Order: sequence, then structure tokens, then C-alpha cells
Amino acid sequence: MSNLAELTLTEAADAIRAGNVSSLELLDACFAHIRARKELNAVIWLDYEDARQSALRADQATKKGGKLGLLHGIPMAHKDMFYRKGKPCTCGSRIRKNFVPEVTATVLARMDAAGAYSFGGLNMAEFAWNGTGHNKEFGNCHNPWNLPYVAGGSSSGSGAAVAACMTYAALGSDTGGSIRLPAAACGITGIKPTQTRVSRAGVMPLSFSLDNVGPLARTARDCARILSVIAGHDPLDPTSATEDVPHYEEALNGKLDGLKIGVPTTYFLDDADQPVGLAFDEAVRMLAKLGVKVERIPVPLIDDILAYALILCRVESATSHAEWMRKRPQDYTQDVSWLYGGYAIPATYYLEALSRRGPLLKEFAKEVFGRVDMLATPTIPSCVPTLAETDVEGQAVDAEAKSRALSANTIVFNYLGLPTISVNCGFDPNGLPIGLSFTGRPFAEVDILKLADAYQQETDWHKCRPPLLA
Repeated sequence: MSNLAELTLTEAADAIRAGNVSSLELLDACFAHIRARKELNAVIWLDYEDARQSALRADQATKKGGKLGLLHGIPMAHKDMFYRKGKPCTCGSRIRKNFVPEVTATVLARMDAAGAYSFGGLNMAEFAWNGTGHNKEFGNCHNPWNLPYVAGGSSSGSGAAVAACMTYAALGSDTGGSIRLPAAACGITGIKPTQTRVSRAGVMPLSFSLDNVGPLARTARDCARILSVIAGHDPLDPTSATEDVPHYEEALNGKLDGLKIGVPTTYFLDDADQPVGLAFDEAVRMLAKLGVKVERIPVPLIDDILAYALILCRVESATSHAEWMRKRPQDYTQDVSWLYGGYAIPATYYLEALSRRGPLLKEFAKEVFGRVDMLATPTIPSCVPTLAETDVEGQAVDAEAKSRALSANTIVFNYLGLPTISVNCGFDPNGLPIGLSFTGRPFAEVDILKLADAYQQETDWHKCRPPLLA
């Protein structure tokens, strides 16, 4: 088999199961791409030797026969904020540059149990704090479609590495869009599950009311397989949901009969760049051809939701970093300086933001999901900007505003806790991908995965590869 690194995760896993490829061959294919694409700066650390031993054990298990896990033999690297006992975990920061955890994140343990193994930590924004992938300590991550442009953040290395075929999938975190932004910017698929759907035990915290864990991969089917493995209640994370976990992949049957999607007439497309609007409109037309009913609807409460989301994010992030910010303020870069604003927000505002969350979700669900099954929006309303344009420590005009604008359409659903997926739906004039998002009711991951998969069955955007792979 040629171009092993370009297989989707499900294709690679099925090839191992059929005996057509070995896990070691897949690992070596990933490392060949990593060595050839160092200019992306998508990787912080690697451990080939340990991964090689894991690959050999996986290949021995394959030869013995018997039951194999859903991810058997699949090598992966993840955003460098998922703890693994005895391995480095920098969190993209100077403060944790030499940190070695004593515990393993539940999501990694579950992927291990399903037969996967890890080989490294991927670049990320410092402490997962920006949407661009800027990182002064380890260097900026670059977009594999056009190097001067951002890869999205904060899971920048995850997005770039999956798109550049350095890994078959990668875990990311999402507090304001940090799975969906790099998925959109790098032309891959990323899902933010329902709040509490996936355990956060052993994962670097940022804002506990908004943090989510989810996969970035090449297809919706890949994401479905990983989500089937990592979702579900975890005693180590008492906030994790007790809802039963469906077999997401088995639900991808292409049947969209009676499905109704809402296209917002307010906010989400108000400031969209023309290429984004055109690609989005074409995607909606394609969905209509698939039999999906399209209804244009106003989306309520956005101003309140945005205000409350920023309060929660600032206060909780400032709380998480309080001790370090008192003792080691010099070890933070300007990229995270706006975190200090959290200390100036009154407790009454924070409590109001928390207490209003349930009522606002109820009203939003009534107004939106009382009319449609899910909402379709552009993931990022603007064309992907350059690293220079969004460098808050540089001389670019309005760099901070441009950086924050990336998450304008995504942070809404963190506050509401709703499941959202981003897929590629085209390219802008600079050759950068454009993201299309589907958002559903709480715990409706099956529905958004089904729609995303059906869209990918009828289009080829997800099959496109960056020019540097040619």
C-alpha cells in the first residue's frame, strides 16, 4: 500500500485488522512525514523508541488473532496537555517545560485500551490560551496549506499534524473553539462534544465551565470511532456525564430523511468574508440536494451568551493560574496577558454568568431546536489570517481583535455546552480551507456526526491534501 500516512484513521485500523499493513509501517510512515515537514513546527517532543515497542506489541497481537480494539495498532500524537505518567507534558509553556505527570489522562487510558498508542506531544498555544497557534516558547505552528498563515488554535499542532499526515488523529481541547478552529483552518474534521460527554481527568484545565476534550481527524467517521472510545462517565471526573454512549460509527448510515437544519439570519454570517459566505451557501445547497430541509431562522440571545462566556473564561482561567501568576509572572508571555483581566471581574458578575447558563440554554433550545434539528454556521467567519496579522507582540494593527474574532462563531456553543462539529467546505483565494459547522441538541453527537459524514460522502473537500504533500 502506498502513501500509508495519508490513510484515514478508520482505513488504517481496518487495514491492520485485515493484515494488509503493520502498525510499525504506519508509525514509520508518520515519522517520515514529520521529518519531511519540520517547517510546520507542529511537534514539541517525540518518543520513537517507546512507540516502536508499542507497534511491535500491536503487530504480535494482530498475528495471534482474537479480539482487537477499535483503534488497534494506530499511532497518534496529541496536543501536549494530556498527561501520561512518566512522559513530558509542557502545556505549551515555559512554566511546565520540564513537567512530568504522575498520572495518565482517562482519555489516553481509554485509547490505550482500544489498542492505540502515543508517540509525541504536539504544539499548542501557551496554556491553550489563543486561537491562532502563536507560541513564543516553542515557536509558532504554521498552516500546512500556506505557511505564513495561522493553523488555528489552541490545538494548532493537532490541526497541522493531522492535515500534514503526521498522525492519523489527535486529541485537542476546546474552551472557546480550540478543536474547531484548527480543524477549519487546516481543512480537517474536529468535534467538540456536549459539555461533560468526555472525561477531563488528567487534562490541563483552563476554564472548567467551558473546557471540552475531543478528536481532530480526517473524517467524521474517524471522529465517530474515537468518540465511541473516549466518551462516557469517569469516576475520576465527577463532572462527567452518566449518559449512555452510543456506537457513533454504526449510526453513520447516510439516512437524512426528514432532517431539518437552521441557517442563521442573525450574527453568524453578519461579518463573514465573501469567500466564506459563498462556500457556506454552496454547502447549504448541497445539503438541500441530499434531502435536508433548510429553514432560515434568527438566533436569539447572542449578546448575553458572548458576554457571559467571556466572564466565565476570564475568571476561571485566572483562578487556575493564580498561584503561578503571583510567583512567576515573568514566565508568561503577552499572548496570555489578557488573562489578568479575570481578577478585576466582580464575583457577582461571575455568579450571574453561571446562574444564567441553564435558563439561556433552555430559551435558546426552545427558539432554535423547537424549529430545526440542528444549526449550520461557518466555523470561522473570516478567511484565515496570517501569523503576522495576529501577532499580539508584533506591530500589526488590531492583532488582538483579529485573533479574538476567530472564535466569534465558536465560543457561543461552549457557553451553551452544545455538541458541534467542523468539516471542510472549500478554500479561500489564498488556498486556505473554509470550515462548516453543525451544532445539535445536548448529547446529539450522533446527529451531527451523521450529517457531517453524509456531507463528506457527497463532497471531496475532506480528501484534499496540502500542496506540501505533493
